[in-house]
Amino acid sequence: MRNVLVTGGSRGLGLGIAVALASSGFQVIAIARQQGDLMAGARDQVALAQKGALHFRAFDLSDIDGIADLGKTLRNEFGPFYGLVNNAGLGSSGILANMADAAIERLVRLNVLSPLILTKYIVRSMMSAQVGTTKMGGRIVNVSSIVGATGYSGLSAYSATKASLVGFTRSLARELGPLGITVNAVAPGFLDTEMTHDLNTAQKAQIARRSALQRMAQIADVADAVDFLFSEKARNITGTVMTIDAGNTA
Repeated sequence: MRNVLVTGGSRGLGLGIAVALASSGFQVIAIARQQGDLMAGARDQVALAQKGALHFRAFDLSDIDGIADLGKTLRNEFGPFYGLVNNAGLGSSGILANMADAAIERLVRLNVLSPLILTKYIVRSMMSAQVGTTKMGGRIVNVSSIVGATGYSGLSAYSATKASLVGFTRSLARELGPLGITVNAVAPGFLDTEMTHDLNTAQKAQIARRSALQRMAQIADVADAVDFLFSEKARNITGTVMTIDAGNTA
């Protein structure tokens, strides 16, 4: 069973992605600061599929200095990794001129620095699985956002972090392509998750009205896109950004 690490995997989009991949036959290790109340039900859902497995390990990804040890610990427990989904992130909003410096630093630390460092160590694990000249392959998916390309008032700092993941994705795809490892990003629109809890009903309705499909995308839509990128059907797709927003940016 191939190992996949999903960050921010205890709730919301991360949990949806973890369940989708586990239900497709992967052994998924979800990490987050706390396990949360939904993990038990998610494990039951995976068990019904009778294909993969879902585990949880607690870790605070803002602890940059501890990421190397996390990588070693997970490698010793589960073996080499086949895939990584960089989903964890802060959705902090605020007008840049009014944001505290510490809040901006925290945002960049978790949304940019953390996935770069974690990917570094997980890639080492993936590379160690290469046998001789055989390309064992692998998958990396970074969760960006449509605001990384379109912008949104009150999300300038957040948008900057999500835009950076796109450049990271394209360059890393070039670096890892010779090993058969694909690197892609998904750019969800506004989903009905805790990330959008600041939006009221009228604002959500407005987002739906201006979307081509007249609705908001759901967690399952993004999870299915990630599941596709991990499949053999996507073996020749790398360095791309897949937008899932019900046509909000069409």
